[in-house]
Parts: sequence; C-alpha cells; structure tokens
Amino acid sequence: MLPEALTRALREARHVCVLTGAGISAESGIPTFREAQTGLWENYDPLDLATPEAFLRDPALVWRWYRWRREIVAGAQPNPGHTALADLEGLVPKLTLVTQNVDGLHARAGSRTVIEFHGNLFATRCFVEGCIVNAAEDDAVPTCPACGSHARPGVVWFGEAIPAPALDQSFAAARDCDVFLSIGTSSLVYPAAGLAELAKNHGAVVAEINPNPTGLAAYFDHAIPGNAGKVLPELVAQLGDRQSRR
Repeated sequence: MLPEALTRALREARHVCVLTGAGISAESGIPTFREAQTGLWENYDPLDLATPEAFLRDPALVWRWYRWRREIVAGAQPNPGHTALADLEGLVPKLTLVTQNVDGLHARAGSRTVIEFHGNLFATRCFVEGCIVNAAEDDAVPTCPACGSHARPGVVWFGEAIPAPALDQSFAAARDCDVFLSIGTSSLVYPAAGLAELAKNHGAVVAEINPNPTGLAAYFDHAIPGNAGKVLPELVAQLGDRQSRR
C-alpha cells in the first residue's frame, strides 16, 4: 500500500511536477547511457562520442553511433510507468513532466506537457545555428538545408548548457508545484537534480520512486522503493479510486 499522505497530497494538488530519469526508460529495455556498448561500439566510450569536439573530429562516426541508438529506441515501447504518468495528467488540474530522457517515450505514451531537458534523440539540429531542421537523414552527415552546415543529433551533449527555455520552464514548475515526483533518476546530475530540492524548499511534498534509494531519499517526504512500471500504476489507481468517491 502506498502512503496515504502522498495520495492525499496528489488529490489536493493544484500543480504536480514530475522529473523522470533513465530508470523509467530502462524498464522499456533502453540501456542507460553509461552501460557497456555492444557489437561495433564496445570499444568506444559514450563520453567520447557525445561532445561537440567528437562531432568536429568525426561527424560521420558520431552519426553512425546515434543512428544505432535510434534503432534501439525505435524498437522500444512505453511501459506501464509511462502510461500511468499520461493518465495522471488527466487526474490533476496541472501536470508538468520534465524528463532527462531523449527517447520520446512519454509523448508516445500520451503525455501532453513534456519538457525534454536534454533534447530528443530523433530531432536534428543545425550544428552552427542550433535550430531544428528537416535534413536528409540518409546522408552520412546530414546538412542544414538553410545554411549548408553540418547537422547534428538534437540532444544536449556533455559540455553544453541546457537550453534556456527548458531550464526556465522546469525551474518555474518546481517552484510553483504542490507535489514533486522524482522517478527513476539518481538525483546526482545537476541542474536536473536541483529541481526536487527547489520544490521542497518552496513547500511542495516531494516523493522519490526508485528501485534503490538515492542520497536525497532521507531528505524527501516519501521514498518509495520500486520500479516506476509497478509503483506508478498503483499510485494512479489509488488516486483515481479516491477521486471517484468524491
């Protein structure tokens, strides 16, 4: 049984903010970024491929790696955790979903208000201007149709800043929400890890849902051990049951 206090807080919330990390996508079979690569890529360190410097050195190599990642993600499906968050959006007055994942599974599950903190794996951007472009994806290195510069995957690389709109919207939601859910994230990578602390400092009820408690678990109001695909459907069912009795 999940904490009644958390269900009550969700039922009374004006605004719920959710942060998801790699853990929820791992339940759909998507390997976490730092997990060992396989096959052709087992001799490469992902940290050496996901930087602007790596792209400048060998854009074709970087693109081959990202196309391999796209194939893996395209074969994955949203899991019950993703679906439950989409359902939760219909049970509360306002929900802001911030994800550190780049796989697009939240949108595929039906979530409407998603802030992609680290971009989207299936988007393509101009390397020079940073804008989203429709490039010829069958080229070894796509080019920007407007300026002719190399195009790059539409994700945030190591050493790059989080786009200002995503950063501003996420922190505004954390300051404004009544309940903050931290799901499947290590709570170690900033600035995303600072959202839960910000929400807590502004009076929100903060809950962590993670198979293994993080270093911030004792600081939060609720630390629920378990996978998102199991805990979230139970939480939404419990909330929906209480809503129907009102």
